[in-house]
Amino acid sequence: MAFGATHLSLTLCLVALIVLAKANFDEKIEPVNNILEQNSDMLSQEFCIIAAVRSVVGEAITRERRIGASLIRLFFHDCFVDGCDGGILLDDIPGRFQGEKTSPPNNNSVRGFQVIDQAKQRIKTMCPGAAVSCADILALAARDSVAMLGGMPYPVRLGRRDARTANFTGALTQLPAPFDDLNVQLGKFSAKGLSAREMVALVGAHTVGFARCVTLCDDRNINPAMKPTLRCGCPVSSNNTNLVPLDLMTLEFFDKFYYEDLIRNQGLLFSDQVLMGSSATADVVRTYNSNPGLFLREFNAAMTKMGDLPPSRGVQLEIRDVCSKVNGNSITDM
Repeated sequence: MAFGATHLSLTLCLVALIVLAKANFDEKIEPVNNILEQNSDMLSQEFCIIAAVRSVVGEAITRERRIGASLIRLFFHDCFVDGCDGGILLDDIPGRFQGEKTSPPNNNSVRGFQVIDQAKQRIKTMCPGAAVSCADILALAARDSVAMLGGMPYPVRLGRRDARTANFTGALTQLPAPFDDLNVQLGKFSAKGLSAREMVALVGAHTVGFARCVTLCDDRNINPAMKPTLRCGCPVSSNNTNLVPLDLMTLEFFDKFYYEDLIRNQGLLFSDQVLMGSSATADVVRTYNSNPGLFLREFNAAMTKMGDLPPSRGVQLEIRDVCSKVNGNSITDM
């Protein structure tokens, strides 16, 4: 009898403990579930944003393969001027604001703006309520272009913000120019925290790039060894739209053959061929030419690092509703 009572007491205690434990567990699991649901929503939105941008870029490259190179360049030109802030996308406002889009290095040269606009609109359609900056769309579009042209995909961190201003003069002074000698180029990349090796990796994007005849007809911009082979009919007018590929061998594929051109003294731009003028950069060119996989990996790493360049201090930031203009009607702070 005593054994039965004791056994019953132990059973009741055990049931009580189980009930108490379940109550405590339920109290703890509910906020955990909320957190998981919130994170799931965030992840779902991020996946939706990535898919929306990728679909637009894929359609654009299917229509015109060259647009992939243009989107990579557009991202580079954005990040290199006061950080990755979408400043290059802002339209001028006559008499009130002049931005980077019409600065000489970009005017009638940088392109792909309509793809970014289409991606922004598709995100609104496919991913209701998703907040993503135009600067993030630029980063995603460049990554997708690299992968679709034959390079390797790489992760892109989201969370950038769009500047409420842009820097017309900064585009002139901060962007590398086709007539820059090696020391000038090294200085411009160093100012962005990028090493000589990272510079050589990033200019490897010229493997899918083109130069306009109007640029190449300026003797300052062309490798002298390539001038006799140039078929641009120089001189040309400023509105000439003819193009010459920077990679003579595989102009539509993201690969290592741009570096092979440099080794053979067949780099088209003066700024490209001078990479062979110093062992600090020439050795990297030869390494990438002999090890294409290493080039692709280090290019991705350099793109990721460049993509983290922050906006200038004190610049007002937002997530633009339309990539070509700031939110609201006031531009007094631009």
